[in-house]
Amino acid sequence: MNWSNWIYLGAGIALGVIFRQLFVRAPNASSSSPVAPLDQQDMPPISQQLQQTQLAYLMAREMSQFKAGFLARTTHELRSPLSGLIGLHQLILSDLCEDPAEEREFIAQAYERTLKLLKLMDEILSVARTEHGTNKLDIQPRPLAQILEDVHKLTYMLAANRNFPLQLLPADPEIYVLADYLWLRQILISLIDTAITQMEEGSICISSSTVPTSNFVKIWLDVPTHAIPWSEPIDLIKSEDQPPGIDQENAALSPGMRLLINQTLVEVMGGKLEILPLTIAKESHQEISRLQISIPLVIPETELP
Repeated sequence: MNWSNWIYLGAGIALGVIFRQLFVRAPNASSSSPVAPLDQQDMPPISQQLQQTQLAYLMAREMSQFKAGFLARTTHELRSPLSGLIGLHQLILSDLCEDPAEEREFIAQAYERTLKLLKLMDEILSVARTEHGTNKLDIQPRPLAQILEDVHKLTYMLAANRNFPLQLLPADPEIYVLADYLWLRQILISLIDTAITQMEEGSICISSSTVPTSNFVKIWLDVPTHAIPWSEPIDLIKSEDQPPGIDQENAALSPGMRLLINQTLVEVMGGKLEILPLTIAKESHQEISRLQISIPLVIPETELP
């Protein structure tokens, strides 16, 4: 073999080594390319994250609207008694009192209404502190049957004095709910008291039920439709001041405000308060609506530690 053959052989080996390195680097370069298509397996997690982000946004928006409604309702509730106080002071400052005795009477009325206004503010503030977490709730497993029986005992005479039948369908004694006993009892009493105050005729029925596929207990209050404050107009811009002659001695929270407060307290305990569509009662043929409270369900007493 002469020297030219050795040159061709060396050149061939060198070209082979170069082409081998190029083919080895090509797949690695293509995999690290910034314009490479995304793996199909990466798409579901990205889509799921987008759905979770959208759901979180919708929940935040609903909560913001709820808070705005609570603030508007609270402002409206406090504005009416304040208007009465301003009217009484205007009478006094304008020297419209006939004698010092009448002026002193107006001052006494203003003082009493101020105390009642302070009571309303304390009630609203207590609910706000509970929602914020400042007032801690004593949430423990509670027997549902005992809670409903206590509510029936505390509201039975109130309904009887107005000639409104109040019926309680006994709950299963083995059903326990996870709630604050005092607050849940107060919520039910408030709802019944509000319904009785607004009722003209009809009856109230208290019942409960469990859903096998759900971890919640349903507490139902069936009341006449006209006794539920479905919607009360709140127009803070156009609201008119009440004249001083209107009696505000029994000033209290409106039914709509009490419903909103009870809804807030139920949500703090991890539940939900809803108004279900109206139906027609078979016996009385009256239109009734159902207030439904969903409260977390816990294990029976026999299995509790």
